Amino acid sequence: MNLATVISLRLLQAIPTLLGVVTLVFFLLHLVPGDPVDALLGEMALAADREAMRHALHLDMPILQQYAHYLYGLISADWGISIIDQRDVLTRILERLPATAELAAVSLVLAVCLALPLGYWAARHAGKIQDTAAMSFSLLGVSIPNFWLGPMLMLVFSVALGWLPVSGMGQPGSLVLPAVTLGTALAAMLSRMARSSWLEAMSMDSIRTARAFGVSERAIWWRHAARIAAIPVITMFALQLGAVLGGAVITETVFDWPGLGLLTIEAIQRRDYPLVQGCVLIIAVFYVLANLLADILGLLLDARQR
Repeated sequence: MNLATVISLRLLQAIPTLLGVVTLVFFLLHLVPGDPVDALLGEMALAADREAMRHALHLDMPILQQYAHYLYGLISADWGISIIDQRDVLTRILERLPATAELAAVSLVLAVCLALPLGYWAARHAGKIQDTAAMSFSLLGVSIPNFWLGPMLMLVFSVALGWLPVSGMGQPGSLVLPAVTLGTALAAMLSRMARSSWLEAMSMDSIRTARAFGVSERAIWWRHAARIAAIPVITMFALQLGAVLGGAVITETVFDWPGLGLLTIEAIQRRDYPLVQGCVLIIAVFYVLANLLADILGLLLDARQR
């Protein structure tokens, strides 16, 4: 299967996936208690003003008609208007996306810098105390949730030591704590994958052949085995690109980071239906693109798949 065929098939598969996400989010939002008109006008507003606002926002239509109206807007590149500030939804998302992209990029780089040495160290000393220590640290990283780790880091490095800002963006070092919080879990998963992939690669016939020809252990580990072990690690890394955006929702809320995740939470709290649907759609698109990237990398790195 060539690259163009994979991309075409994945893009076709993405259409029902994204449609399912849009449909699920639309109907779940309308089941959540609360009225966006109350968030805008307050509960003491006049009935006439409330009805006029509901008509302006198309909330007086039947639910299926609202759904059809929303789908038509997506097809025509009209993502709607934010209920709260009457601004274009796509414009608001694009304003917040760079902050999330910056946080995600730094978190991913940090994860790779931690995961590869840790995975190599564990694989090189498999079954020994070094392996146990490395995997215990990895298990700790997977087990600790972001909503607990973030406040603990703030208490230590911001409140107690005063080294880093508590929250927000723009101050020196403000990116450190959110990136560590978001990148720790990813580093833990990647390190475990790197360890198992390296050990599996070292047991292959090609590695035994290289040893028989007198190739040094350093070259075997870093030139031959690393090339084989990289395939599942890179594939998992690509898949985690989408998960980073999902994890950013919690991390950005904890650290008041002005990105897409915080915007999603704010929109949910204010019952801003169009904005919530737009934010979730963007996250879903990134998940689909991350899966597509994983398939492409798998084809490029592994000749057996081609």
